[in-house]
Amino acid sequence: MSGVKGGLKVVQMRADHREGGRVSCAAALLFGISCLARAEVEPAGPPPPVADSLPEILVAAPEPRYAAPTQFDRIGRIWMPVLINDKGPFRLVFDTGASQTAVNAGVAEALGIALPSPDSVTLSGATGSRTVSAIAVQSMVVGDVNLRGKRLAILTDALGEADGVMGTEGLLDKRIRVDFGRDRISVQRSHQERAQPGFLTIPVTIVHGLLVVEDATVGGIPARVIIDTGGQGTVANEALQRALRRRLRPEDVKATQITGVTSDVQRGDRMVIPEMVLGTVRISPTEVTVGDLYIFQHWHMTRTPTIMLGMDVLGLLDTLIIDYPRRELQIRTH
Repeated sequence: MSGVKGGLKVVQMRADHREGGRVSCAAALLFGISCLARAEVEPAGPPPPVADSLPEILVAAPEPRYAAPTQFDRIGRIWMPVLINDKGPFRLVFDTGASQTAVNAGVAEALGIALPSPDSVTLSGATGSRTVSAIAVQSMVVGDVNLRGKRLAILTDALGEADGVMGTEGLLDKRIRVDFGRDRISVQRSHQERAQPGFLTIPVTIVHGLLVVEDATVGGIPARVIIDTGGQGTVANEALQRALRRRLRPEDVKATQITGVTSDVQRGDRMVIPEMVLGTVRISPTEVTVGDLYIFQHWHMTRTPTIMLGMDVLGLLDTLIIDYPRRELQIRTH
């Protein structure tokens, strides 16, 4: 698969990225990058049964109920049907890059909470930070997660039809299984289960709640890769661009703009980076957006080449399992 953009070599998958215009980022405490990708895969065999702790809830919308693979006409997303104050379920985008949960004004209205609220919080996004209204809720329930007494930031927008973004609070002792092939997701307490036959494992460390692959390289250059299920596209910091400057031709770098959830706009560059290696998994040359983003400064990740791997790549998988206590990803390909 050498030379094919956005493919997973080990998993025999690839995606062709097409030209996009202005990049729009929208996620609580993180971002999403608008890209288009097409998965070309071999037919998969029947997947093993999934033990679900979620009830069979229909979330009426044009998108799938739980999980959408990356396809030509849409970016893959992971939805969590969340009950808030025993109402809903509300459809929140699962975002491993967000430490807290945030919702839009429609959720507040459905809960009978008037806006603007006298309470406020600082919302940090990809391109800046801003003070926004916050609401207090008594309960949030999804799968084996049951949170009490939470403050939720109010977003001006979420990802597409989503009602908000589900952060990692309450998930650090959980095992999240996302089955793109069967459009299902389960959120359960981890029992330290090893990967089943047919799955590859990628060790991660947890830094401030972020899933970080330390054993990674880009074109042979050591790099840090953050697993970002809230990002629609893959983003990198300027340290990576500097490290690759001898391999990049000026005509291959195209200027773009990145708009964050706080509506701040930053300049970025689109480019194709060399092969990424995450443990034993190889990802063919992939288009990314590079910029001196506020979020990298906020996380003190400006010196080491760092990539935030978004759903344009993760959504090409058949199954993605995040086991926080085991500190590993377990992935199955088509």
